[in-house]
Parts: sequence; structure tokens; C-alpha cells
Amino acid sequence: MDQELANGSKDRAGVIAPPPLIFLGGILLGIALDRWGRPWPIFASAGPRWSGLAAIVAGIAIIVAGRKAMLAAETNINPFKPTTAIVSSGPFRFTRNPLYLSVTLIYLGLTLAVNTWWAFLLLGPVLLFIHFGVVLREERYLERRFGESYREYRLRVRRYL
Repeated sequence: MDQELANGSKDRAGVIAPPPLIFLGGILLGIALDRWGRPWPIFASAGPRWSGLAAIVAGIAIIVAGRKAMLAAETNINPFKPTTAIVSSGPFRFTRNPLYLSVTLIYLGLTLAVNTWWAFLLLGPVLLFIHFGVVLREERYLERRFGESYREYRLRVRRYL
């Protein structure tokens, strides 16, 4: 553990913004472009818009399972607070980032529900922002904080899928 972590001054990942707000910004921008710019619907009728519900429900289920695993490990969910443990149970057995994958599912479900290609198109930049501004920063922090035990976890479990 480096000196900054030892004295607690930088015992956090240093993410660029709260991840849910990054996703929310993308979906809201997509809705705004559709409503006040050029409408670009995915479906011609309202019926298929309900298809996004399955993705939303799946995303919520993964968030609940991930949150439960983090609470059981007694670590912070908030990326602006120190991480106290490497969580490798629940959905963290399959992916190192189940919460970001779940919010991505919810984003996709909402994109179908609001029926706009704009939000779908903006998902790419949102995911790049999450990857470089959140995930990579968290990984550097976890490696500094936990060293070899995090490196072993990283070898066993994929980053995303």
C-alpha cells in the first residue's frame, strides 16, 4: 500500500463522475435530441416499446444482487468512498463490473421504452466515458489498495462479460 493510501488522503478510486449520472446524462441527451431535434424512433408503433421492460428488470435484479454482495463484504458501494474488500461473490464471480453492466441493461431498456435511436447511438460514448473515466481508474486504485489479491481476482474474473 502506498503512502497516500496509508494516510487515507487518496483512499478512493478517483472516478470522473458518479456512474449513474453518466448513464442518466446519455439517456436524457438522447431523449432531448429526439424531442427537440430530429425524432428518430426505433419502432413505428407504441406496442414494441414494452420490450425494454425485460432489460430493465434484468438490470435491476443484477443491481440488487451486486449491492447485496457488497453489503455482505462490508465495503462501500459509492466509488467516492474507500473500498475495504474485494468482492468476489454474487455477480462479481462472473464479471468485475456487474453494476455497470446492469445499468447498461437498464439504459438499453429505457432506450426501447422511450423509442429513440438517439439514446442508443449515445450509448457508445457513455460506455467509453465509463470505461476510461470510471473502470480503469477503479482498477488502478484496487491494484494499489489490494496488490496481489486484486491481481489474482482480475486473472480469474473478466472485466465485463
